[in-house]
Amino acid sequence: MVNSPVRVAVQRLLVRWFKEKASLPPGAKVLEVGCGRGAGAAMLLKEFAPATLHALDLDLTMIRQAKAYLPPGQNGIFLYVGDLLHLPYPNAALDAVFGFGVLHHVPDWRAGLAEITRVLKPGGRYFLEEFYPPLYQNFIARRIFLHPEENRFHRADLHQALEAAGFETQTIMEHSSVGILGVAVKEVAPRG
Repeated sequence: MVNSPVRVAVQRLLVRWFKEKASLPPGAKVLEVGCGRGAGAAMLLKEFAPATLHALDLDLTMIRQAKAYLPPGQNGIFLYVGDLLHLPYPNAALDAVFGFGVLHHVPDWRAGLAEITRVLKPGGRYFLEEFYPPLYQNFIARRIFLHPEENRFHRADLHQALEAAGFETQTIMEHSSVGILGVAVKEVAPRG
């Protein structure tokens, strides 16, 4: 499904929606988590034109496909096998993190969200597309897709976790039975 032409078309619409809702500073350093074969990374390059684009995936095969998919000789692209729970960046290093349906695959999704928060600069943006259990834990989807069964988040859980992690949700489109599309901004000053 991740590599289907339908998913790529949907992702193209998502990236355009993100671009309409929020911009990035000049010279932005951006990360896409769970980049798959690189289709999203290519769209991010085209629409946002970051100075550097880092893209990671747990699967070496996906990284190899991304290297073949992305424009050859493109400067500022860094692809690597990596884990959302252990991002290889210092604190406050990135201007934006993009996640296209990734967090709901992570067994400890709160720890994944904490890592995204850690690596974002104050005022940095988390562009997220996420799905809620009614969409992927039904009879049909369980036979097609592999998702963790325990500790899944619904709408209220995700919103509470985003707020606890220090995000202010700027823009969202959401349906409680499907998922969320949104832009969350890391607070400049910690709550206290």
